[in-house]
Amino acid sequence: MKDAPDKPHATWRVLGLEQGVAEPEPRFLERAAREIGAEPAQVLGARIARKALDARRRGGVHRLRFVAHVDVTTPASFRSARLSRGLEARRVQPAPAAATGRASRIDPSVARARVAVVGSGPGGLFAAWILARHGIRVTLVDRGSPIERRGRELVAFHRTRTPNPESNLLFGEGGAGTYSDGKLYTRVDDPLEETLLEELVACGADPSLVYDARAHIGTDRLHRILPRFRARLEAAGVQFVWNARVERLVLASPGRVRALETTVGEIACDAVVFAPGHSARDTWTALHEQGVVFESKPFQVGVRIEHPQELVDRAQHGLGPEATLLGPASYALVARAAEGVVGAHSFCMCPGGRIVASVNEPGFLCTNGMSNSTHSSRWANAAIVATVGTREFGPGPFAGVAFQRGLERRFFEAGGGDYHAPAQRAADFLARRVSGGELRSSYVLGLVPGRVDELLPPILFDAIAAALARFERTIPGFSGPEGLLVGLESRSSGPVRMPRDEVNRRARDFANLFPVGEGAGYAGGIMSAALDGARTALALLENGIG
Repeated sequence: MKDAPDKPHATWRVLGLEQGVAEPEPRFLERAAREIGAEPAQVLGARIARKALDARRRGGVHRLRFVAHVDVTTPASFRSARLSRGLEARRVQPAPAAATGRASRIDPSVARARVAVVGSGPGGLFAAWILARHGIRVTLVDRGSPIERRGRELVAFHRTRTPNPESNLLFGEGGAGTYSDGKLYTRVDDPLEETLLEELVACGADPSLVYDARAHIGTDRLHRILPRFRARLEAAGVQFVWNARVERLVLASPGRVRALETTVGEIACDAVVFAPGHSARDTWTALHEQGVVFESKPFQVGVRIEHPQELVDRAQHGLGPEATLLGPASYALVARAAEGVVGAHSFCMCPGGRIVASVNEPGFLCTNGMSNSTHSSRWANAAIVATVGTREFGPGPFAGVAFQRGLERRFFEAGGGDYHAPAQRAADFLARRVSGGELRSSYVLGLVPGRVDELLPPILFDAIAAALARFERTIPGFSGPEGLLVGLESRSSGPVRMPRDEVNRRARDFANLFPVGEGAGYAGGIMSAALDGARTALALLENGIG
């Protein structure tokens, strides 16, 4: 790929180019140039904008292909018959302009402001990144530890089975996503996404992250990338305060924050970007008692399901020689609502991964999935989740939290009260019987045979049972004895929302509190949280502090 040109130019996006999985990636660039009729001397730059694997069966046989959109930059004056035909057939279109991540203006109320960012997950980190790039003084506060110490604390949890309520799989540098695979694909279509991904590449992520439709960093690489990101933020003036839980807001007047009261002291600020993550139950309660408005919202609950990776590979990629070039296969499956049964879908699929206990409070069990960049485990796991709402958990801003806690307590006790997870083979789940024999899994804290079918509310049992039957048609063996349901997945999305203004993004009845990300009810994954943090920071810069 050539550097972007300085002289007048145009960039054309060539859509839907295909090639075999064994072909070298640069051929996409050559084909895109030919598609618009450009000679090598007329190509000022070319890059893959999006790339995905097409593994659909044709005539009952896997025909594995990569499909890509490619951007080709030419002189502004370039025209050709092939370009005209491509534009007319809509195989080619002008490439969308890249977002810069720069504010259109900086409101005078922000120019000298001190902004406190609560939470070092993707929402908080990228809010801090945007603000610091514009010269704003930022203090980033997190109740957990930096990644180096956080890793040691997780080892201690596995050894003692006593969770650290402040630094764990959910709280600490990088947020919950650090230990849930680092998957960056999203249904959000935002031109700012590429800008954020390029920052991660600058911190050491693989360049393919920018265009891979199934972009995934891996927990192991995140442990190297996050300290580099932190160093870049510190160089831009961001101050980090670790192991500091926010206990309350210090108000100058109703609806105006002047400081954060934390477990390590008071932190003065002129505005707060609040991105605490989807499990900050104690912090939500504390702020609610001070007048911050919270509302319950629908969220997703289900179970983890695990299979031998070989079973998924065989179904998704087949057994041909090309399949060996692709690595462990993944899936994204949907079972639509029908006949009084709510819909369900797979979530956070981890090829070559493992199941972990994603907990921050003693006496509760929640599982999640993660994998390293090498996908080296022999197991594949994913969540199967369905959406619950006020019909299931009732009215009140924290009714969903109570529903979560009730299920997590039930699964904890069913596992024996020491973070063993209740587990049931998929076939036994459908037959509503306990599983006999040895239950093998990647879950390191151990399994006990359990009636997962009885531990779940009927609405979730029905949804997951229907999903298993539907997914069996795509992946033979999915609902058979090799499929194992493990524990409870209850933190895939948050149960509350902090209402905010759509334009200036301030919390209701507050002049300088800006809710962000999953913990505020505005995201459902790493990339959507990062985008929400960045967009909220831009809104703060452009619209100011009220």
